[in-house]
Amino acid sequence: MTAPPPPAITLSDAALSHLKKLRSDSGGDKLLLRMGVKSGGCSGMSYFMDFEQEENVKPDDSVMEYQDGFKLVCDAKSLLYLFGLRLDYSGELIGGGFKFENPNSEASCGCGKSFSI
Repeated sequence: MTAPPPPAITLSDAALSHLKKLRSDSGGDKLLLRMGVKSGGCSGMSYFMDFEQEENVKPDDSVMEYQDGFKLVCDAKSLLYLFGLRLDYSGELIGGGFKFENPNSEASCGCGKSFSI
């Protein structure tokens, strides 16, 4: 039996742990994390993340499952820009927060929340 392929978006253990805590604080274990990109930000495109109900998943969305049943959903257009992304998290007081390591970006802003292709 072969192992399933790795998800298109990788979550570090620290990111997954923090996301589970945020999900719990937001209303429960049934929520999915929606991740995507939109126009804007200081580098041209910005990342967005939000929790949503499973019934809001569209047929053309990609759903990725991680340990303990945590699920991430991404629309097809955004996945073109996010394929291969690694999401990390740091709890440091200065410079902490989510870190987007995107192999598709040519440049990113100083805050790391937007990028250009």
